[in-house]
Amino acid sequence: MSETPDPEVIELASKVFDLARTGDAEALAAYVDAGVPANLTNDRGDTLVMLAAYHGHPAAVSALLERGADADRANDRGQTPLAGAVFKGEAEVIRALLAGGANPEAGTPSAVDTARMFGRAELLELLGAR
Repeated sequence: MSETPDPEVIELASKVFDLARTGDAEALAAYVDAGVPANLTNDRGDTLVMLAAYHGHPAAVSALLERGADADRANDRGQTPLAGAVFKGEAEVIRALLAGGANPEAGTPSAVDTARMFGRAELLELLGAR
C-alpha cells in the first residue's frame, strides 16, 4: 500500500473543506450522502462541522449533524466547534450546535470558558451557564 495520498482524493477533500468554509449546506449534504465521512478532518484535526461553525454557517452545521457528524469532536488543539462559534460570536451556529447535542463544557477551553474569557454574558445565557 502506498504512503502517498491519491491526488484525486486530496482534491476532493479540499473541495469538501471549502464547501464547509463557504457554508454550502446542500452540496455538503450531497457529498456526505454519497459517502464522504461526516467527521472528515483536515491536517489540523478540524472537522467539516468545525469549519462550518467557525465561518458562521448554521445550515451547513445542521446538515452535517443530521448526517452523523460529531458536534463535540475537538481539533488537534482541543477546540470544539461550539467554542469556535462562541469565539466568533455566532449565535445561530451556537443554537444549531446545541440542537445537535453539543456539550458546552467539552473541549479546552470549553465554550463556557470561552464565553467567560471574552465577557460574552449573552452567549453564556444561550449556553445555559451563568
